[in-house]
Amino acid sequence: MNKNVLDQAIDYLEYSKNLSGEYLFFETKPISAQLAADIPQLLTNQEVPTLPIKKEEIAETKTTAPPTVPHPSSLHYEESVDPTWKDSQTLPELKQKIQNCVRCPLGATRTKFVFGEGNPNADIMVIGEAPGADEDAQGMPFVGRAGQLLTKILESVGFSREDVFIGNINKYRPPANRRPTNEEVAACEPYLIKQIEIIKPKFILALGLTAADTLFKKSHKMGDIRGKLFSYNGIQTMVTYHPAALLRNPAWKKPVWEDVQLLRKLYDDYLSNNK
Repeated sequence: MNKNVLDQAIDYLEYSKNLSGEYLFFETKPISAQLAADIPQLLTNQEVPTLPIKKEEIAETKTTAPPTVPHPSSLHYEESVDPTWKDSQTLPELKQKIQNCVRCPLGATRTKFVFGEGNPNADIMVIGEAPGADEDAQGMPFVGRAGQLLTKILESVGFSREDVFIGNINKYRPPANRRPTNEEVAACEPYLIKQIEIIKPKFILALGLTAADTLFKKSHKMGDIRGKLFSYNGIQTMVTYHPAALLRNPAWKKPVWEDVQLLRKLYDDYLSNNK
């Protein structure tokens, strides 16, 4: 074998390595007839010397961490939500800034964003779990069978839907009306907190355990907490059964009736003391 040809090849590889740093880049160039003839022998000769590699280069290669790539969902979230949403001063402004959110997987399966509706200056805020099929289709909270029952419950103690503000922990419907996951609740709860901050209600009526457990950050049993008054960040809060539960178990209608009667009395006392 022509040793000069081999030396030339090694020199060329070293030259390419020095130009490119950690990587080898090869240019497509015509090669000489002599080099072409020697290539098979170069590939099979056991005595071909290897390129010298310094130990420090090996160590550096092993310890170099790959670049950090943001998770695609976080990129999508940042693009879908106005970064100034926390500065919103009104409900319409907040809705405009967050209505395309895809922070959790529900953003990919929903039909419409269900922000909530009612009096933006309401003294009473009603908070449920998440939209159902009718709510998802119309973009409005509590408009299905459970929502119609809620309207009757409110009217039974002298409240209309226009008097209160009605919303949910989650703004998107979970598939098959399942309970929202912890991840989905954590993604959406900051928007609810901002709604409460803007509305500044005097009372909250939490419907169901998902709403109660989310607000108070612990698990409860309905029998232990319904009909009692709690404080959520200084706001008087009552918990009762979700209207959907009443459709499955009509025996719970009486406890709910007692709970909303108590809420009405507390609200009337508040009005009397703040004339």
